[in-house]
Amino acid sequence: MHCGPLYQFLWLWPYLFYIEAVPIQKVQDDTKTLIKTIVTRINDISHTQSVSSKQRVTGLDFIPGLHPVLSLSKMDQTLAIYQQILTSLPSRNVIQISNDLENLRDLLHLLASSKSCPLPQARGLETLVSLGGVLEASLYSTEVVALSRLQGSLQDMLQQLDLTPGC
Repeated sequence: MHCGPLYQFLWLWPYLFYIEAVPIQKVQDDTKTLIKTIVTRINDISHTQSVSSKQRVTGLDFIPGLHPVLSLSKMDQTLAIYQQILTSLPSRNVIQISNDLENLRDLLHLLASSKSCPLPQARGLETLVSLGGVLEASLYSTEVVALSRLQGSLQDMLQQLDLTPGC
């Protein structure tokens, strides 16, 4: 009878016992810090200051607006849509912001799992096929509106995180 794996496991047991989980407050703080970093990156792109996040722009209705109350799943879904829009833009200004959104979504998933919230796979944009025509017609406008609305959504998310959002 071979007990090798059992002995190896028993030998590792004391080390496994002392591994500590990341405190959820640290994850929430990291989430808030990343949101502030993304907002700062958007502010550093000078042309995003020219459009209000509440302004309606014809043809760009697929870009999410502001939501007064956001759950963790709604935050994730909104970020997935923005990430999909930003990755389809040819501008180099948005590459790091898109990467930050990926990291932010990972942090939101950690927060959700700490609350035993199953986050459904974010659908993103079903209408992304029609996005190609909009992008060809107005790359600059799409970038400006998307970044402006993303900034507003991130600020809403920051406030919601202070109120400990639900699933």
